[in-house]
Amino acid sequence: MFSFGIEHEVAFLNRQGKFADFSCTNFSDFQQIVDKLPLYTDDHLQLRIGDAGIKKKRWYIEGFERFSPTEKFITCIPKGIEIRTTIHPTIQGVIDELTTSFHLLREMAVNFGFSPVLVSFNPYNCLFTPEPPLNDFEIKQLQNYPDEQTAHIYMVSYGPDLNISLANLPIEKVIDIGQKLTYYSPYIVPFSYSSPFYNGVLWNGLSVRTFIRTGKRSATLVFVEKPEQIIKSVPSLTKVGRIPAEIGRIEFKACDSCDDFLIYAGLLTLLKGLALDNSLSGRAIIPDANLHQISAKFGFGDPEILDNAAKILEVVENVLVNDPDIKFLVPLKMILANRKTKADYLIEMFQHLGSIEETLKTTYSGF
Repeated sequence: MFSFGIEHEVAFLNRQGKFADFSCTNFSDFQQIVDKLPLYTDDHLQLRIGDAGIKKKRWYIEGFERFSPTEKFITCIPKGIEIRTTIHPTIQGVIDELTTSFHLLREMAVNFGFSPVLVSFNPYNCLFTPEPPLNDFEIKQLQNYPDEQTAHIYMVSYGPDLNISLANLPIEKVIDIGQKLTYYSPYIVPFSYSSPFYNGVLWNGLSVRTFIRTGKRSATLVFVEKPEQIIKSVPSLTKVGRIPAEIGRIEFKACDSCDDFLIYAGLLTLLKGLALDNSLSGRAIIPDANLHQISAKFGFGDPEILDNAAKILEVVENVLVNDPDIKFLVPLKMILANRKTKADYLIEMFQHLGSIEETLKTTYSGF
């Protein structure tokens, strides 16, 4: 009935221990890593290659693609490497593949002097400005896709796409679930918070990524089959599927990145339970920016965020009472009980070590 997938963005420190972003890293620096990773010949049936042709593998350079005035791909200004899984009928299958792909990426990256670190917002560069300036063709392309006009945000933010779909579900119901996830997003995302650094210092909150991007970027994106099924909104709630495998997919895009993939398993389970639930009535086409900002600053320290997160967990547990996937909710329940996110631990580690880089080196410790 269900299908699942994950897209996980990985940031790196370079050989000098410096954060490897567009200011000091070029396309070939990361592409040499991707070149050495395996190609699975049937993946193109599930994973979109894209216009530039650089997304042929489960790993690809995530960044800002540049084109010539004659529409020829020139390069991709990198922010990191994205791992994407194929489509799985089980959450466990997705986590297993993501874990394997991450191990392969890390092993290969180390050979070229790069070490993966958990980052959900660039800790040093707050803004991305394309250089040279965009040409007429690039400007036209961005105008055709309003969400792509926020490159200055997505080039400094890192986060997963948690993908879920249900077989043979009418598109109206799929869109309804997307609206539901958008509405409850402020109470879901704190489980993932991991971006407490901004402009080289400690930020006054838990997720600067959520604080800055929400309202400008989608919380949930639903892939539909036909243009007439699109709901016009900025940011977008709906988008026409580009390959058949995308149609009917719900992408939850609002979370920070996690270095414990069991958190992703818990979040996918949460989305599954919310998709099946018939009791929660909240719906929204665009995310509530103000509520997300409260959530980003205080997380489960805010009574409304805490209460609603607890309510959602309880609802999902009731829905999945006889489902074996209910076990994946345990890490989320622990986070809620302790009211401590990954960002809280990163803040404590920074206060102990006094260095953002040294703090980042402590991430992905479970691998």
